[in-house]
Amino acid sequence: MKKWGKRIGYGIGDLGCNLVFSTMASYLMVFYTDVFGITAAAAGTMMLVTKFIDAVTDTGMGLIVDRTHTRWGQGRPYFLLGAVPFAVFTFLTFYIPDLGSGGKLVWAYVTYCLLCTAYTVVNIPLNTIVPRLTSDVHERDILVSTRMVCAMIGTAVVMSITAPLVEYFGKGNEAKGYLVTMTIYGIAAMCIFFVTFASTKEVVPSTVNKKHSSLKEDFKGLTGQAWILFLLNLFYFSLYVVRSTTVIYYFKYNLGRTEWLSLVGLLGILSGLPMLLLLPSLEKHFSKKNLMFFSILLYIVGDMIIFIGKNSAVCLLTGLVITGLGIYGIFGITFAMQPDVIDYSEYKKNASVAGLIAAFQGFFVKGGMGLTSFIIGAFLARGGYVANAVQTEKALSYIEICFIWIPIVLCVLIGVLTYFYKLDGLRAEMTKELEERRQRMANEM
Repeated sequence: MKKWGKRIGYGIGDLGCNLVFSTMASYLMVFYTDVFGITAAAAGTMMLVTKFIDAVTDTGMGLIVDRTHTRWGQGRPYFLLGAVPFAVFTFLTFYIPDLGSGGKLVWAYVTYCLLCTAYTVVNIPLNTIVPRLTSDVHERDILVSTRMVCAMIGTAVVMSITAPLVEYFGKGNEAKGYLVTMTIYGIAAMCIFFVTFASTKEVVPSTVNKKHSSLKEDFKGLTGQAWILFLLNLFYFSLYVVRSTTVIYYFKYNLGRTEWLSLVGLLGILSGLPMLLLLPSLEKHFSKKNLMFFSILLYIVGDMIIFIGKNSAVCLLTGLVITGLGIYGIFGITFAMQPDVIDYSEYKKNASVAGLIAAFQGFFVKGGMGLTSFIIGAFLARGGYVANAVQTEKALSYIEICFIWIPIVLCVLIGVLTYFYKLDGLRAEMTKELEERRQRMANEM
């Protein structure tokens, strides 16, 4: 029971993050344009500019975590320190001040940047803390899978109840509805971060003294395996964006099944749940590399079932479920690789760079999502796509390429990268060596 308290306490940290992150991903643009009162161009430009600011804050936070040494640990203190600002900036982002158009735009920039920074303060430590919670490889896999399940629950909550809550609290006043709903989400996230802080404990010390290392030395601590992890994040989240964005276009225009969109959205979120629940057990018997290959194969098979059986409801639903299993398998395994990559830098280069690794992961994730969204928009425009109209054959073919074939290309790229992942065979040796170093350090104290 005590173990599950730690597992759930750690995992729900991502539920807290996703209450706000998923809302920003799904609703923030329409809030800014339809409720807050700024143009789509201004809102889009702001989203792009903040990606560059995110890159700086992610890297900075990673370096700070690597240099943090407290009685509470390296990453854990930031769940406590970041909780209240996260709630406050969530409220301020969805508060509409009585200012002119220029003043409101400045307010939007400042509050959104502050919210993104607060998110970074709690999320980067959440990514780095697993190797400090336990040195048991199977327990790490369970922690990661628990986190992924909680993240999925957070997304499902947002997608299911946000619009009804806005309508309920607003009663025709969308500004009030969004403000009350997001205040509830912010306070809930704050309380969750307090629980995550209280439920976790960093018990595995680093074998490296980080107090006097330079930024140059930190970058030298990144291994080739770390860069494989970064690129896996880039391609996975590109796959995620392509799938979640173009599935609506494909079912609406190519298949003419608009009435299925709610079901499609639900299947997209929940179909991967069995995979995330099974992954810890599967990882006890199979290597992460082989499980990744299997997940890639699942996605491609599901994709082809959708393509070949597009006129069959059974084939479409079966294909959606199988692609969901595949994509969440890729998701869970990518995150399960991270603790091994962190340990490998410590093992191979005597470098404790968990924060820097998490920061680069965040940078590649956000970069991949932003770049992919831009490419999809440009690709559909090139195909002659016109919103809410009967599409030409060319436009339909471009939508099909986006939904069916680009994901397959991304899966192949993920497979090629995974081929060069070599830490499964080194895991036992790394664990033994790092434990011996910690024991030597303890004896010298």
